[in-house]
Amino acid sequence: MPSGDHRGRPSYRPHAQINIGRALPVLAMVLTVLADAFTSDEERYDRLLAAAPALAAVTWSVRGTVVIGLIAMVLGGLLGWDRGEPFFPDVFANEVVLAAVTAVAVWVSRVRLRYERDLREVTAVAEVVQRVVLRPLPPRLGPVDLHLLYVAAAAKARIGGDFYEAVHVPGAVRLMLGDVQGKGLGAVETASVLLGSFRAAVDGAPDLPALADRLEEGLERYGAWDPDSDAAERFATVVLVEIPDEGNVARLLSCGHPAPLLQHGTRVRPVDLPDPSLPVNLAGLVDARHRVEEVPFEPGDRLLLFTDGVSETRDRAGTFYPLEERMSRWVGEPGERLPALLHRDVAAYGAGGLEDDVAAVLVVRRQ
Repeated sequence: MPSGDHRGRPSYRPHAQINIGRALPVLAMVLTVLADAFTSDEERYDRLLAAAPALAAVTWSVRGTVVIGLIAMVLGGLLGWDRGEPFFPDVFANEVVLAAVTAVAVWVSRVRLRYERDLREVTAVAEVVQRVVLRPLPPRLGPVDLHLLYVAAAAKARIGGDFYEAVHVPGAVRLMLGDVQGKGLGAVETASVLLGSFRAAVDGAPDLPALADRLEEGLERYGAWDPDSDAAERFATVVLVEIPDEGNVARLLSCGHPAPLLQHGTRVRPVDLPDPSLPVNLAGLVDARHRVEEVPFEPGDRLLLFTDGVSETRDRAGTFYPLEERMSRWVGEPGERLPALLHRDVAAYGAGGLEDDVAAVLVVRRQ
């Protein structure tokens, strides 16, 4: 996995690229002077000096771009004088071109700096929203260790339509992992509503069916409050998990979500969820009760919750990503390494890389 934070996003380190870029205008002027000095007088290289202010506009400040342009103009004049040419018309024409290129480069530099400033402000806001909406999972919670992989599909995005949360309530750990239909800001809005509903109800809900009902009610209330909202028209698949502090079991409730994988010893299998509920915001279409499945979850066992961004990634032949086979191969890997392994493997498997949001939470019962 590329270097990055615990969510699997690559860290951006532009310093090396910027330093090389800042050296290019100077290098262009030096090479031009050397070429002019070591070639015959019939060869003219002073016209190449126009590249220097053009390159400076990409990485230098406005003032620095002006300085580079002025130096290029001085060098252009000196090179023409050194050849013994009259200042008019060739040298003057070249100076006019350098002045024009410098003026355009200064404007480009000003626009670039304004764009970079706006981008920094937007990125700062996105980071705050990220911390509020999708908070980092604690590495330990009650009787379990948690390991997270989260990657938004949109370039440079911090949040997508996949969402997660884990809370230690009296006597148990409760987790939620979900996936909103579609992408974009509407999916993020729906995810934030469901996260807010989960956090508000997780302590007071007596069991997982009651918690699932609170998610449904929360999205319904939001849709009634803002019927024109995109969130009112979207549904989400959700899996809820409850792991008691005492007793080696895990309880699961699926609202149309892919079944998690359970590892016991060296065996990996999907959790049997024979009667899942409908996705959230579709449950009102039928009159049905939620069904909770209880499975053994002993010390050392691992439970992988994931979204379809993992399981439905396809290779060039259209074959789905073999998640169960991969997890069986990685049964001996430490839990903290699995998110990185999964991220790297899914990205390499997909014909177009990661084309959907990816979220996975590995839950390990401590021994």
